[in-house]
Amino acid sequence: MSWFEAVILGLVQGLTEFLPVSSSGHLTIAKQLFGIETGDLTFEIVVHAATVLATIVVFRKEILNLLQDLFKFRWNGGTRYFAMICVSMIPVLVVGLFLKDKVEAVFGSGLAVVGACLLVTAGLLMLSEILAARAKKEGEMNFKTAAWMGVAQAVAVLPGLSRSGSTIATGLMCGTKRSEVAQFSFLMVLVPILGEAFLDLVGGEMTASSGIGTMPLILGFLAAFVSGVFACRVMVALVRRAKLKWFAIYCCIVGLACLISQLF
Repeated sequence: MSWFEAVILGLVQGLTEFLPVSSSGHLTIAKQLFGIETGDLTFEIVVHAATVLATIVVFRKEILNLLQDLFKFRWNGGTRYFAMICVSMIPVLVVGLFLKDKVEAVFGSGLAVVGACLLVTAGLLMLSEILAARAKKEGEMNFKTAAWMGVAQAVAVLPGLSRSGSTIATGLMCGTKRSEVAQFSFLMVLVPILGEAFLDLVGGEMTASSGIGTMPLILGFLAAFVSGVFACRVMVALVRRAKLKWFAIYCCIVGLACLISQLF
């Protein structure tokens, strides 16, 4: 992988991680268009870590307040919120422990799977907008919603099924406030992604088994971080303004294009 290809993929990851259009799906599409081969998931793990860092930067005040509540060592708003994040992590932990090899195999299955999953993403986004508009009252974030958003996050490991789109749509369908859903969706992924990157780094997998050079990984990380900060701020504003239907239309168009490209 060249440095230019790494920057392109990093920008794609950063912009699409927070927008509900599937970063993994768009990475697959970009690789197909540019003929890029990464060999394994090392590059994906690195750019995902970059977008996690972008999340920390955007929500630094909220994270600091959460940590301050945690270190009071008593049940309060912060410990309750952290407990909900822990609940949301259970499904993706199960997938990571028992289905990692199968997930990696799916990532190499091509545009057909990406196209189908993008159509599912489009359906989820449109349905969430319809149900949220009909809701008479929006509720607070709770453990039930956290659990369902965790299930959505676990299923969204499939390329083309947007993680942010799936979790935000699920939260909205549960009747939770838009601002709380967006924030929780971005914070709930911090520990799983950082944990995955740390385990692969300690195990040597990111250097021993990958053919990607150090410089492309660094440039990809920086590109994903900068574009991720921008996209995260934009997405929070868009969720609050109920603008998800346009992303549903976009996912539908790209998904159909992927499927048609496989037919011809």
